Formats: sequence, C-alpha cells, structure tokens
Amino acid sequence: MSASGGTKAIVAALAANLAIAVAKFVAFLFSGSSSMLAESVHSLADSGNQGLLLLGGKKAQREATPQHPFGYGRERYIYAFLVSIVLFTVGGMFAIYEGYEKIHDPHEITNWYWPVGVLVFAIIAESFSFRTAIKESNEIRGKQTWTQFVRRAKAPELPVVLLEDLGALVGLVLALGGVGLALLTGDGIWDGIGTLCIGILLIVIAIVLAAETKSLLLGEAAGIEEVEKIKAAVVDGDVVTRVIHMRTLHLGPEELLVAAKIAVEGNDTATQVADAINAAEARIREAVPIARVIYLEPDIYRPEAAK
Repeated sequence: MSASGGTKAIVAALAANLAIAVAKFVAFLFSGSSSMLAESVHSLADSGNQGLLLLGGKKAQREATPQHPFGYGRERYIYAFLVSIVLFTVGGMFAIYEGYEKIHDPHEITNWYWPVGVLVFAIIAESFSFRTAIKESNEIRGKQTWTQFVRRAKAPELPVVLLEDLGALVGLVLALGGVGLALLTGDGIWDGIGTLCIGILLIVIAIVLAAETKSLLLGEAAGIEEVEKIKAAVVDGDVVTRVIHMRTLHLGPEELLVAAKIAVEGNDTATQVADAINAAEARIREAVPIARVIYLEPDIYRPEAAK
C-alpha cells in the first residue's frame, strides 16, 4: 500500500481500538452497562475493519494476470465496502438491539468508576488515533474541504479511518453521557438511550461509507485537474493537434486507465503518428504518474463526429 493509503493511520487506529475494546469489555463485566457492551463490540468491529483495510492493501499489490490483466487495485475498494457492511451490522445493528433491550429492561449500573474511567481513557486514545488520521489526510487533502476530501478521495482507507475515528469519538461521548445520566438519575434507561444513539450514529456513518465506496467500485474517472493535465500533455501542436474525446477510469487508487481518440493530420506518415503517440504517452506519464494504462487512437478530426 502506498503512503497515500494511510497505512500509518490504519495501524494507529488498530492499536488504539484493540486496547480500547479490551478495556471496555472489562468495564462492562464489572458494571453491567449496556453502553459499555455496545462500545466494546464497536471497538472490536473497528479493529476488524482496520484488519480488512490492511488485507485489502496487501492483496491489491498482486501482479496482473491473464485473467485479471489490469491488476488487483480495486481490492482496496472491495475491502473498504466490506468495512461499511461490518460497521452497519456488527456495530450499528447490535448497538440498536442492546439499546432497545436496555430501555425495555433497565437496570442500575454498578461499579460506576469502571465505565467512566475506561470511557475517559478511550476518548484520549481515540483522539490520538484521530489526530494521526487527520495529519495523514492533510498531506494529500490540499485545498479541499473535509467533505470534499471524503467524497473525492480515490484511496478509500483514509476516509474510512477518519469517519470511523470520528464516529468512535462521538460514540464515546454519547456513552459517557448515557452512563452519567444513568448514575445521576438512578435510572438505567439513560444507558439504553445512549446505546441506541450510538447504534444510529454507526449506521449513518456506514451508509455514507457504503455510498462512497460503491461509487469507487463502479469506476470513477480521474479528477478534473488530472484530466486537464492529460489533455495538455497529449497535444504537441505538431502531429497531434487536439484530443477528440477521452475517457479515464481508476483501476485502483494509484492506477489510472486513459483512453483517447486524438487528431492527426491526413498527410502524416504511419511512422510520424506512431512516434507522436509514443511521445504523448511519455508526456502523460510524466504529467500524471498514476496513468499507467494508456490507449491512444489516431483519427482525422471531423467536428460532426467529435461528440
């Protein structure tokens, strides 16, 4: 996985979530808090999700084969989509079930210092993980807003980790609020309400992740800036006079397919056209290094056929 895949952020999130999952489950055993049980499962699911992202990155590095001539770059999209499914089912639906059960059958929280102490520890640990994800994202985000970054990023790992960490932090605050209100009022129903809110939050995040990774799986074009760079690189003003039309497709986060019909003069020789195409391909790869699969078709420009 390349640096843009956010390996450092994934490993930081995995380490934090494993430690937090153990601490939360111990707190649940001592306190009986349903919020703590929901949060334990949430952290365990997040740990599995980070494992899936690392596995997807590893599988995506396999060489192309005759059966898969364009390689395995989209493995990263597939595993990111699996993360959204795990987050929805194991995280969100389980938390909603636990919250429903606790609201209908509330019971008092015992040994309150366990859940409160663990939640404070978890907030600190998740904050460090979130900070790492933000730092990694800022290196490639440029001038995009955070919403634009999540929607436009071709590498799925960082948006996934960002949303997971954000959801974890908000969920921890909700769990702390639910436990706190249950302790203050002596009514365990607040613990159930906190758990229910955590479940709804996780489902919303899972839906957002599923929508974005589905778009990547279907196949997204290069960004506007990359498209303009490619068009500028193709035309040499001598043999290649214009781009008649062009299509781009991400075969993976760091692998772009470029297919274009280019205009040449009718009196150019085959050798001149072939040399011009080879030179254009070299310029494209220099301008946009991830453009690794390039097909250029020469043609005579006709305005009525260019659409």
